[in-house]
Amino acid sequence: MNEIAFCNLSLATRVALDPYVENRATGAFILVDRFTNRTAGAGMVAFPLRRATNIHAEQFLVDKHARAALDHQKPLVLWFTGLSGSGKSTIAKLVEQALHAEGRHTYALDGDNLRHGLNRDLGFTDQDRVENIRRVGEVAKLFVDAGLIVLCSFISPFRAERRMVRELFDQGEFIEVFVDTPIEECVRRDPKGLYAKAMSGAIQNFTGVSSPYESPENPELRINTVSGSPEQTAEIVLSHLRSLIRAR
Repeated sequence: MNEIAFCNLSLATRVALDPYVENRATGAFILVDRFTNRTAGAGMVAFPLRRATNIHAEQFLVDKHARAALDHQKPLVLWFTGLSGSGKSTIAKLVEQALHAEGRHTYALDGDNLRHGLNRDLGFTDQDRVENIRRVGEVAKLFVDAGLIVLCSFISPFRAERRMVRELFDQGEFIEVFVDTPIEECVRRDPKGLYAKAMSGAIQNFTGVSSPYESPENPELRINTVSGSPEQTAEIVLSHLRSLIRAR
């Protein structure tokens, strides 16, 4: 509220604009929340970046569908979201193991693993979390284009970023799996000791403690890990996935 910043904006569609100093009509804008229709901000255009003006997407002779046909499978993303300690990675591992045993070609992307390499330059501020998920979404899109079933395990706390990733994929290629474990249970488990550190102040911007988690509103799957074992919850995901495969 009432903050001022100099930003780079990336838009989903082309718009006509001018620098504000040249044309106030086409150089000013407002940002409107797509759900509430309330004005969220206002701005003035300094200059267009034109970074993609001379860059064109290359179309290859072998496409996603041809690659997937080799493996006789539907390429898609299983996106596991939930609090730290909810069981996302455990369930994803079991699901991938079962898919591999069935002869499915898979790849798993995990938050901790990517922060050791691709995203090692990012911290845990809200801005860095957004960039973290943006990069993961683009990597997952490449794997889907390769014809794979991709299992992504990320807290991904913000609805807007999960929606941004979903919009990268064709209809039916993105399955959001909400691992709905209450924070009290996650704190009780605390498998990595992170909640204890966060509550003592040793870790800042920790989701569920000092940073918010926005629960999915309409996930394809909602998993309760309190009343069922990891194997049972993994089977729920597998049953949903198999129904999609049969429906092709």
